Amino acid sequence: MKPEAVTLSTPRPVRRPVLGQRWADLAFLHWAVDPAVVAPLLPAGTAPDTLDGVTYVGLIGFRMEGVGFLGGPGVPYLGTFAETNVRLYSVDARGRRAVVFRSLEAERLLPVLTARLSLRLPYMWARMRITRAGDVLTYSTRRRWPGPRGATSEMAVRVGEPIAEPTPLECFLTARWGLHTTAWGGTRHLANEHPPWPLHRAELLSLSDELVGAAGLPQPSEPPVSVLYSPGVAVAFGQTHVLAPT
Repeated sequence: MKPEAVTLSTPRPVRRPVLGQRWADLAFLHWAVDPAVVAPLLPAGTAPDTLDGVTYVGLIGFRMEGVGFLGGPGVPYLGTFAETNVRLYSVDARGRRAVVFRSLEAERLLPVLTARLSLRLPYMWARMRITRAGDVLTYSTRRRWPGPRGATSEMAVRVGEPIAEPTPLECFLTARWGLHTTAWGGTRHLANEHPPWPLHRAELLSLSDELVGAAGLPQPSEPPVSVLYSPGVAVAFGQTHVLAPT
């Protein structure tokens, strides 16, 4: 299975949005990885999505804001929280390019339980904090439940200039409108809709991370090959769809 051409165009709008939210103050860190390493970690019916024969593992810190259902307003308190995820990149037989989450740290317990029960997403309850001092953002987390308890991550990035024309790699890592997950006896695709990311260059000032290794991947020993920042986008999710037989 080969991925579709890299594009910044937004796919067709989600027909019946069931969940709305905003992703804000995102730091994207990425490392190259052999597709053979991640293939066993992906849902059935999907394969590693690659660019020039390479795939990537991402560590992304951000703030989830205003989570609301069926076009309603964001849920107070529970609908806004810090999150850090470890993700991979997948493609299915229909050419749908998506992300696969290996872990998602979040600081609100109820959303963690809801996502784990409804979509079997690997959400983890964690103590988390995002701080900003001028153009420097710091993201810190320590896992509370489930294990491995105490897994930590802290990264600090300095926001740089806006990117007028993202490179093919920057498009590949960010221009995705869906996720693949294994839930309720099958592999499912969950589409989302949002505008193209407003991206900025970013400088990694410090990183101490255990989450990539805790997600079953080789813990990176080298600096990331890509560091980006985005102020964020508004997002709408549709219904899940079981993958067609492959």
